[in-house]
Amino acid sequence: MTQSSEPRRVALVTGASRGIGRSIALRLARDGRHVVLAARSEGPLNDLKHQIEQSGGAASVAVIDVSDMKALAASVDRVAADHGRLDILVNNAGITKDNLALRMSDEDWDAVITTNLSSAFVAIRAAARPMMKNRFGRIVNIASTSGVVGNAGQANYAAAKAGLLGLTKTIARELGGKGITANVVAPGFIETDMTHNLPQQVKDQLQGMLAVKRLGTPEDIAAAVAYVTSDEAGYLTGQTIVVDGGMTMC
Repeated sequence: MTQSSEPRRVALVTGASRGIGRSIALRLARDGRHVVLAARSEGPLNDLKHQIEQSGGAASVAVIDVSDMKALAASVDRVAADHGRLDILVNNAGITKDNLALRMSDEDWDAVITTNLSSAFVAIRAAARPMMKNRFGRIVNIASTSGVVGNAGQANYAAAKAGLLGLTKTIARELGGKGITANVVAPGFIETDMTHNLPQQVKDQLQGMLAVKRLGTPEDIAAAVAYVTSDEAGYLTGQTIVVDGGMTMC
């Protein structure tokens, strides 16, 4: 774990209770950050907090429903007030409600746009204030290759994730002079609970599409986030880093 005489940088990770968010939280804690673990369910967050602390890291828990905009903004404000700083924001929380566009309900469209895109804007707006005060900030929005190339059956999800790309570039331009960077990490096919149960034939087909011939892991995504949130990444901003094993490079 990184050791320093400087105060620990404070990182807020939404959707931290499982999957990619959990791996990001573990990696940032391993790198010496105090990680504020955010999700809707407290139990898994407390388990993760205990694991981080048992490994010598520092963590705290914030129960946040990112679809509640007023509560989300208040929670980000509270994190900054409690710790006296907020250095890193990772907008990872998201949902899917897949269907073909002609069959997609207004409710499913709105739910995915609100949770996956609007929440990122609200969290960024709140986090920018303490970041500007300290003239340091790292904002990372977790998108998807669906937002880069589209995906049938995911009009709402792809639109939200593509929206994160434009939002991120705008924030990078607006806040770059304040010592704040904003970047996107866009995962491809990642080994999660969802893909674990896929038939082996489907997995083989997926792997055949990839240059590296394997599905990604949550740790692959966490490694990319670790770099773009580091002190060394101060000249990297407004970028979309696609971590997909080469699937979309053509």
